[in-house]
Amino acid sequence: MKTLSKTAVGTAFMVFMGMSSFGQSKWKVDNVHSGVKFTVEHMMISEVEGSFKTYNGTINAPGKDFNDAQIEFTVDVNSINTDNEMRDKHLKSDDFFNAEKFPVMTFKSTSFKKVSENKYQLTGILTIRDVTKKVVFDVTYGGTRKDPYGNVKSGFKTTLTINRQDYNLKWTGKTEAGEMVVADNVEMQLRLEFVQVP
Repeated sequence: MKTLSKTAVGTAFMVFMGMSSFGQSKWKVDNVHSGVKFTVEHMMISEVEGSFKTYNGTINAPGKDFNDAQIEFTVDVNSINTDNEMRDKHLKSDDFFNAEKFPVMTFKSTSFKKVSENKYQLTGILTIRDVTKKVVFDVTYGGTRKDPYGNVKSGFKTTLTINRQDYNLKWTGKTEAGEMVVADNVEMQLRLEFVQVP
């Protein structure tokens, strides 16, 4: 019985590893071309908009179409900005985020499934303050292109509505008529561009 040489075994191993890693890619969020914003009703008559200026995200994709990719995302709570210093300070307090004790919001995917040509369903674990919950939402894939500098970019967008009370953001100020000053439901809008990394 013939035995394989060490060289042959090594070559076969390298071919196998190359095949198994084909199509795998890593990505990081491009903050210059991305945005993390939110909208919430104020006194049931209008809406207040805000954003988080500091955040990070990564994608590890096993294939070119991002199906079954692993996604992680973090947001710096102290970077909240509603164009009003007093309101931002209140949002960072224990009435809402308690940014001093819980400075980071985190998300980690458990599933990212392609449902049509450019639509995905994302399932994962979202942590705000000391509360961790499973969330499911729809993601639209905008495509992949090379920028003028040779960087490979991919775009995604999603809108997610969460109930702030579920995450202990429980301030319940009311108007003279007894109506909520700040609604419970908060709409998050993420418009994210990712750049492929080595």
